[in-house]
Amino acid sequence: MDKNEKPQGKLRTGFTTGTCATASSKAAALAIINQKTISNVDVLLPKRDRINIKINSCEFTKNNAKCSVIKDGGDDPDVTHGAEIFVDLSLTNNSGTVEIDGGQGVGRVTKPGLGLVIDSAAINPTPKKMILENIQEVAGTILKENGIKIVISVPKGKELATKTDNPRIGILNGISILGTSGIVIPYSTASFAAAIRLQIDVVSSMNDEEVVLTTGGRSEDFAREIIKLPDHSFIQMGDFSGYTIQQCAKKGLKKAYVAGFIGKLAKMAAGVKQTHVKGGKVDMKFLSELAKRCNANSETIRKILGANTARNVQEIIMEDSVNGFFDEITKEACNQMRHHSEEKIPVEVILFNFDGNVLSKCEKT
Repeated sequence: MDKNEKPQGKLRTGFTTGTCATASSKAAALAIINQKTISNVDVLLPKRDRINIKINSCEFTKNNAKCSVIKDGGDDPDVTHGAEIFVDLSLTNNSGTVEIDGGQGVGRVTKPGLGLVIDSAAINPTPKKMILENIQEVAGTILKENGIKIVISVPKGKELATKTDNPRIGILNGISILGTSGIVIPYSTASFAAAIRLQIDVVSSMNDEEVVLTTGGRSEDFAREIIKLPDHSFIQMGDFSGYTIQQCAKKGLKKAYVAGFIGKLAKMAAGVKQTHVKGGKVDMKFLSELAKRCNANSETIRKILGANTARNVQEIIMEDSVNGFFDEITKEACNQMRHHSEEKIPVEVILFNFDGNVLSKCEKT
C-alpha cells in the first residue's frame, strides 16, 4: 500500500510537534522544581482537554533541564512521526518572563506571509501559547523570582524538512513546530487545506502574481520544465482543485496554471471539485461524449465506455487517432476551474502524458 493511501478501519490519532515541545517543556520545568526524573506529564490542550504524554529522556541540574518526547502521529502519514523533540530549559534572571526559541533542526523564517517574524524560529502561535500555559501551570513560584528560557531542537529536523513544503515556503534548515489543536487527526482535510492556504499566502506576500497548481510531484516536475517561476509559486493541490483555485482568486492572484495527467484533469473537466480516487470515479460516459464531439467512431466510443481507467482512455484515443480529444479535456477543465474561481482569475490548463510531454493546453481569461 502507498504510504499516503488511507488505511482501512478506525484510525489512531496522534499528537503534534507543538504538543511534543509543550510536554518536553513541562517535564523540564517539573524536573528542576522536584529535582527528579519525570516519566510522563499531562498537557493542557487549546480546547482545554488534557493528554498524557510519555517523556523519552530527562536530564536535570539545579537550574537547567533537558527533556524529550518522541512524536507520535498516529495513523497519519506525517514525515515527523518518530522524530525526537528536545527542549533545553534554563532559569534566567528575567523574572516573570518565558522566552521560547528554536535550536538545531527547527526552521528559521525567511519569507513573509507565514504569520511569523522573519528570522525567527518556525514555532507557530498555538504551540507557543500551549507552552506558556503549561509552564505557568506548574512553574508559577519559579517565575516570581526567575525567568525561563526554552530552546526547542529536533536533531533530525534539517533532514526531515527536505521532505516537507518548508523549503518551498521559505522556512529553512528545519521543521516547523506546529499544531492548532495539539492532536493529529489522520488524513485531515483541514490540515491539507490549511497548508494550501499558507502556500498561497506566501506567494501573495512575495508580491508574485502567478501560481502553478499541480496534482502531485510528477506533474510538478514536468511543469517546472516549461514554466519558469520561483520555487514558492509551485503548489501541489493534490485532490483539492476547486478549493485551491477559490483561494487563489480570494488572494487576487493574476494567473493560475493547472497541470496534471488525464485522470485528475478528466474529473476537473466533469466538474468534480475534490478529485480523490475514492471521491468519485472517472466518468466514462462524460469522456465518451467528449470523444463524440471529435467524431470518434462507434467502436472507439464502445471501448471508452468499457475502459477501466482514464489512462486506458488516453491509450484508446491515441491508438484510434481521435484528433482534438485532449483539447476538449483541457478546455472543459479550464471552464470548470474558471467557474470555481467565480471567473476571477485567468487559468491555463496543461495536460501531460506520463512521459512529461504536453498533450494539450487551454487558457481562459
